[in-house]
Order: sequence, then structure tokens, then C-alpha cells
Amino acid sequence: MLQDNLNEREFELINIVGANLGPNQRDLSRLMELSLGMVNILLRRLVAKGYIRINQLNKRKVEYLLTPKGFSEKMRKSFKYTLKTIHSIGVIKNRLKKVLQELVVKGERHFVILGESDFAVMVEMILREICHGQCHVRYAQEMPVERMEGILLICKELLDSDKEFLNGKVMNLVEELAKNYVPLED
Repeated sequence: MLQDNLNEREFELINIVGANLGPNQRDLSRLMELSLGMVNILLRRLVAKGYIRINQLNKRKVEYLLTPKGFSEKMRKSFKYTLKTIHSIGVIKNRLKKVLQELVVKGERHFVILGESDFAVMVEMILREICHGQCHVRYAQEMPVERMEGILLICKELLDSDKEFLNGKVMNLVEELAKNYVPLED
């Protein structure tokens, strides 16, 4: 008896078939970076579980289609993943707020955010929320080479060449958040 739940590779295959990205096993193999034999095994397993249907188009061509059960499972897993991601963002935001609040309590009022990302925007939003307009926040695209006023908040991965320019007050927020990282349960 086959287990009804999907592993990561089976779910990846369902997503590809559902998006009509892999018209044949060779394409599926290339997209998934798996051997042709492994793709064949996964397809047969998904057919047996009732997630995928195979239509014979002619003697040599087949078409892979999601069944209603396959589509339902794809939506269920996508929804679960989305909820987990939203929860993770909330955990990151709360931890980030504590770290930034500690800086403000210690008297920091000038912040330079290094990096342009959603993470950097979240840092800015939290600073504006906890400072109530009493902080100066600006962005830097590159590592500042001159001494600056305030604290540099690093919101991107640094290159080794960037590290030689670190001077003054600096906090790598990714490293800071990773210090007390506790993995989320599935």
C-alpha cells in the first residue's frame, strides 16, 4: 500500500506537471535535475496515488495531467507553505524588533541601512515604529568608506572585500538574528 502523502520531489513534480512545464519525461528530468529513471519512478508512484493521470496522445507521446486529487494536494501544500512563511516572517520581525529596540534604548538615533531588500525595508519600518520619528534612517548601496554618524545596519551578504571597510559602529542583522535562531517545527 502506498502512502498518500507526498515527499518533496513528488510535490515538485506535481508543480511542474500542473504548470505544464514538462511535456515529456526528458524535460521533467532536466527541470528536476533527476535521472530519467527516477522521474519515471516518481511519475508511476504519483499515478498509483491518484495525483497524476497519463493520456496517451499517440504511439510515442503521452501527456501528464493533474487529477482533481493532485490539484487539491498542490493547493493544500501551497497554502500550508504560505502560512508557514507568514509565521516565519512574524518571528523574524519580532526578533528584529527586540534587537533594534535594544539599540534605541542604548541611545542610538542615527541608522544607515546597507542593502536593498525586503529585509532592509522591514528594518526601516521597525525603526520608524519604535523611534516615533525621533531617529534618522538612511540607506547606503555600498559599504561606506568614510566614517559615518550612527550605526551601520548590514542587511545583505557581505563580500570579503567589504569587510576591510568596516569601521565605527556596525551590526550585521542577519548574523545577529542567527545567534538565537530556533528552527520552526513543521
